[in-house]
Amino acid sequence: MRIWPILPAAGVGSRMQADRPKQYLTLAGRLLIDHTLEAILSHPACEQVLLALSPKDPYWAQSEFYADDRVIRVEGGAERCHSVMNALTVAAQQATEQDWALVHDVARPCLRHSDLDILLKAAQVHADGALLASPTRDTMKRGDADGCVDHTVERQQLWHALTPQLFPLHALHQALEQCLAQNLAVTDECSAMEQVGWRPKLVEGRSDNIKVTRPADLALAEWFLQTQDL
Repeated sequence: MRIWPILPAAGVGSRMQADRPKQYLTLAGRLLIDHTLEAILSHPACEQVLLALSPKDPYWAQSEFYADDRVIRVEGGAERCHSVMNALTVAAQQATEQDWALVHDVARPCLRHSDLDILLKAAQVHADGALLASPTRDTMKRGDADGCVDHTVERQQLWHALTPQLFPLHALHQALEQCLAQNLAVTDECSAMEQVGWRPKLVEGRSDNIKVTRPADLALAEWFLQTQDL
């Protein structure tokens, strides 16, 4: 299979309370986005990456990968799903029916090659695609409108969806196109595939593949990066 990695990176990351989008914050001596690009591009299955950036992004020129020919810049959209859709539209012009799209959160810089390997292996035997995920270990509560506990949610067979997520490229393109046309909620690529009838495979990934969302996550991600190898 040929893999088309896609990194949506047009968001502003408002919850980080920083003066710039979180992908451009410094993490262990490098930009966060550079850690993520390195994790993807250093894997032998990933020859290039489609990077969805805001058209007026003033920070991308600071990246180590700014002049790297393997990084194909595409225009980002208002939401993550629009950025992914734009990247898929570009890739679809060259992709064959056998090609797959690998979508990864730019804010997950601690991705290991071992997780990519098991995801690729799962997709080879599961035609509906696959995604990294983590089984829920905590007791889960459903809240009400007042922020009080409504009831406890059964945690068995409940998973946290992670990335990367891997699907046949043209099928994902069509699913996203259909969901956007019908104004259906698309929180990740798997949700788009679910809404058109697909049943992707959940693949348990490493717990250190965290998403940097809030200020405290930066310190944790830095610790993981300093104690791991790809």
